[in-house]
Amino acid sequence: MEAHKRGACLIVADPRTTPVAGLADIHLPLRPGSNLALINAMMHVILEEQLEDRTFIAERTENSEALRESLKSCTPEWAAAITGLEADSIRKVARLYAAGPNSMILYCMGVTQQVTGTRTCAALANLVMLCGMIGRPYTGLMPLRGQNNVQGSCDMGALPETLPGYVKAGTETAQERFGPLWGTFANVQGKKLTEIMSGMHDGSIRSAFIMGENPVQSDPDMASIVEGLSRLDFLVVQDIFMTPTAELAHVVLPAASYLEKEGTFTNTERRVQKVNEVLPPLPGTRPDWRILSDLISLFGGQAPYSCPEAIFEEIRQANPAYAGITYARLADGKGLCWPCPTTDHPGTPCLHQKTFSRGLGLFTVNEATQEELAPEPNANPDYPLTLITGRVSHHYHTGTMTRRSWALSREYPEAFLEMNPQDAEKLGLKENWKVRVTSSQGSIVARVGITKSVRPGVVFLPFHFAESPANALTSHHRLDPTVKIPALKSTPVRVEEER
Repeated sequence: MEAHKRGACLIVADPRTTPVAGLADIHLPLRPGSNLALINAMMHVILEEQLEDRTFIAERTENSEALRESLKSCTPEWAAAITGLEADSIRKVARLYAAGPNSMILYCMGVTQQVTGTRTCAALANLVMLCGMIGRPYTGLMPLRGQNNVQGSCDMGALPETLPGYVKAGTETAQERFGPLWGTFANVQGKKLTEIMSGMHDGSIRSAFIMGENPVQSDPDMASIVEGLSRLDFLVVQDIFMTPTAELAHVVLPAASYLEKEGTFTNTERRVQKVNEVLPPLPGTRPDWRILSDLISLFGGQAPYSCPEAIFEEIRQANPAYAGITYARLADGKGLCWPCPTTDHPGTPCLHQKTFSRGLGLFTVNEATQEELAPEPNANPDYPLTLITGRVSHHYHTGTMTRRSWALSREYPEAFLEMNPQDAEKLGLKENWKVRVTSSQGSIVARVGITKSVRPGVVFLPFHFAESPANALTSHHRLDPTVKIPALKSTPVRVEEER
């Protein structure tokens, strides 16, 4: 928003007219799920009009000819039929992006929570390399994380296929890196979230430890999640409130909030920042690190940590990108961006300035079927509308904390369904009426809000409200084939007056 005030051109691709889209110079209200078609068509225009950065492509990348060949049929007219946008609008934004001189792309769950999520992210990487918009300040590709320490969690190995520092689990490299530090450890790849939930149903997973997460409300197909958790022999939940997930647990471990513990957060720009204990933990609660240390010891492991700084010292050994970061260097509150390999290194605010981690940047071919690019609207007469789930600015995730604040709940006290006036008129619905929203997975009740902020055929429902859980409607059957993330942003539904 500050850049826009200074004259930057803001382009927003979103099926909804969000507050940011309302400020945009150009808003592209594309059909849900059609992101990949838009990006590939933009690259077609850039190549057709010779707007690419030929020097960057020649010196910093490989496989450009395969990309060029794959995009020949991805014309703006082709994409217009899929996205619902005007072909000339696609040409215009492609030219603006390529002209720069500094262009940055920000994206979040509207891109990733689709069947084509992985391929769209790869296509965005193609786009930034095609125009040389990476490796310089004020350029690049920035995924906006859904929570404040997602980046830090991934850096620590909280991904099914990697260990700290993104070392692939199950490899000799992993054994060489972590064997001297940990001794014997389980050098195997884990399961993705949707695979874990499937394992609860087929009996291959018999117990679970859920920490700081509320999958009953946040994950797709709520009924299936509840059934899977209920089948477990043993469920432990570690959290600060009794969430709907915690209510299903055999044991609840009461944790401390962020104000009651010490440690570091790493944000989306890779900035590692120190947080300090402001208040002592409430009686009967403990910081996460103390709970986990005791559990490790009870399982016969070694957890000789006297304080969070001792744990951070191990992080510095396990992840070379953190090696030069110390608590003393974080004391000024500014933080340091990894990679920071030595204690005299200033950190790295801008990545990829001279090379990529693999050397040359690899252009990838990202194709998809018509059904994957954008499910045909009204394909199923029983569910003629497309549901998008998301957030509102006043609530956070499943509302575990924010819905306990009277001031925030005053602004958004209950679930609402945004619907275009054309659809409301067809269904005979009026503003603020109670409606029943039904998918093949389930049904909920919410109040309808009639607004032009969603395009015809699309409805929007926030997922913060346990009494009207949006994920009672979503499905775990349509998944990105690579990372198994569900298509949460394009669920077929119908809407009826609740009588």
